Amino acid sequence: AAGSCRRRRLAPLNEDNGRFLLLAALIAAYLSAGATVFSALESPSEAAAQLRWNRTLHNFSRIFNISLPELRAFLRSYEAAMAAGIRVDALRPRWDFPGAFYFVGTVVSTIGFGMTTPATVAGKVFLIVYGLFGCAGTILFFNLFLERIISLLAFIMKACHERQLRRSGLLPPNFRRGPAMSGVGSLVGWKPSVYHVLLILGIFAVTLSCCASAMYTAVEGWNYVDSLYYCFVTFSTIGFGDLVSSQNAAYQNQGLYRFGNFVFILMGVCCIYSLFNVISIVIKQVLNWVLKKLECSCCPKCRKSSARLGRRNAITPGARLRRQNMSMDTDGQYDSDTEGRRLSGEMISMRELTASNKVSLAILQKQLSETANGYPRNVCINTRQNGFSAGVGALAIMNNRLAETSDSR
Repeated sequence: AAGSCRRRRLAPLNEDNGRFLLLAALIAAYLSAGATVFSALESPSEAAAQLRWNRTLHNFSRIFNISLPELRAFLRSYEAAMAAGIRVDALRPRWDFPGAFYFVGTVVSTIGFGMTTPATVAGKVFLIVYGLFGCAGTILFFNLFLERIISLLAFIMKACHERQLRRSGLLPPNFRRGPAMSGVGSLVGWKPSVYHVLLILGIFAVTLSCCASAMYTAVEGWNYVDSLYYCFVTFSTIGFGDLVSSQNAAYQNQGLYRFGNFVFILMGVCCIYSLFNVISIVIKQVLNWVLKKLECSCCPKCRKSSARLGRRNAITPGARLRRQNMSMDTDGQYDSDTEGRRLSGEMISMRELTASNKVSLAILQKQLSETANGYPRNVCINTRQNGFSAGVGALAIMNNRLAETSDSR
């Protein structure tokens, strides 16, 4: 059993790779389940619609004495006209400046409704170059928005936390943020909960979608369910294009409606992007919990030896190994006495403990001087880590600014 445990630890499938493979398997299962459900829901309706269309087509051909090949050729021309943006009812021009601005907005935000597409070769080539930099810049904007909305929520939630502590008598009435914060144990390392942030962003997204749906229902004439559907498809950048706002030739208070439409889409996309990233953190926590459950638990000898060493030492081997990298950076290589003690499971030497305390004191002072508005609670000094070890992009922002995303949780 111990040999199998060691072989598992030496395997190239580390925690990150295991999490990735587990997530890939769950996504594949999720896609399969979704395909099954949508196939069961939509396939009968599609088949019925196809039968109705074939019946209508044959009846039209018989009544007006038009051959089916000629009729199908005419319908293909009509489909090409629709793809080019031509409709039977009068619509606003697609490529005037407001229409082109609407188009580039859907491009850089990756919504991509598809109701407007470039028809010229020059336009298609320019779209490739334009979308490359535009999409990258917009994703950066979304990340910066996420960083600032988390900072704002952290500031508000910290103020509420301090007020709650004052009411319970754990904070003095004249407490202010600053150096005095280091003497208050209740605020050391405090960060907002990822679940509280998830709840707040969820409420804000639902409220924003309901308000936008009310506007679309009143102006576009859609029913409320279709308006909610359009809001989700647009805000999540799915952008099917079956419903597209601001496409009629004229509206009442058209300028005000276009401005409101732009604001709702911009705020909705930013909010849903932030919400998706918070949900991804929760999913990652679930994956970590599943991986821990799947870890090797068939080695009773290892568990017994770990428990015996934990009772024997004031500082357990696991704690010493976690401090090993910090003490190496501050005090160089260990002497033979220290190395022998670590390998034998004895207490660490005074030299190692002093070096570790130096780094721990510096980290503690840094943590005490930081507020909930910005910096990671846990600082790991490891020379073997590269610049991407803490993650990049939105996931790194969430890991650094929320509480339940650290390794200690």
